Amino acid sequence: MYIGGCLCGGIRFELHGGINNIVCCHCSQCRKAQGSAFATNGVVQEAEFRLLAGESLLTGYESSPGQSKYFCRQCGSPLFSRHIHRPGELRIRLGVIDSDIDERPAAHIFVGSKACWEMVTGDLPQFDGYEPSRMGTGRDGDGA
Repeated sequence: MYIGGCLCGGIRFELHGGINNIVCCHCSQCRKAQGSAFATNGVVQEAEFRLLAGESLLTGYESSPGQSKYFCRQCGSPLFSRHIHRPGELRIRLGVIDSDIDERPAAHIFVGSKACWEMVTGDLPQFDGYEPSRMGTGRDGDGA
């Protein structure tokens, strides 16, 4: 089980289950949404995600057709996104999880559009777009 929440503590959640397909996404939308060089995102099953507090603080917007991003309206912490073509899944921002995370990132994606000041290092595979296992799924407006 994982526990997490937003920066101000108004939104709290728990996650019963694993985190899959963790990637470090360097696309422009993830950079803007995080305010950083990249976002580290992973897929969780919505049925395993439980909001403990702050439902009234959770807000979202459609960032691209079929893609909605959710965040705390009080502190602005990005929490997760949903896509209509992937019902039952949430793409959670790993930075909002307080617990130690057992799973590890598998790749850096959209390094072809990374920030010009960033250097991607380490042993993880790097891809100019989606990782090959996700090719052909269509760009969902949220690199990850």
